[in-house]
Amino acid sequence: MSLDQPPPGEPGGPSTATSVLERAETLPQVQEPGDHERFSHYVRKEKILESALSGEPVVALCGKVWVPGRDPNKFPVCPICKEIYDGLRAPQDGEE
Repeated sequence: MSLDQPPPGEPGGPSTATSVLERAETLPQVQEPGDHERFSHYVRKEKILESALSGEPVVALCGKVWVPGRDPNKFPVCPICKEIYDGLRAPQDGEE
């Protein structure tokens, strides 16, 4: 009796069968985002560019730390960032 087996694909050789592994479909859980997630935030333009290239998080004026990835035009401006920004910029055109 020989232990040699014929090559795969020949009759009497090891069978190769495929089967389907059934997995439950996993959908990302949509968590109720906090207030910081519902706003676009003020960050220096060069920091956003650096983040896009490096993947490093940025820090907004309000203190939120995150990696930008969503279109900021789809969200209202963070009121804390806006308040800080308005307090930082110099008055223009006769503003106080």
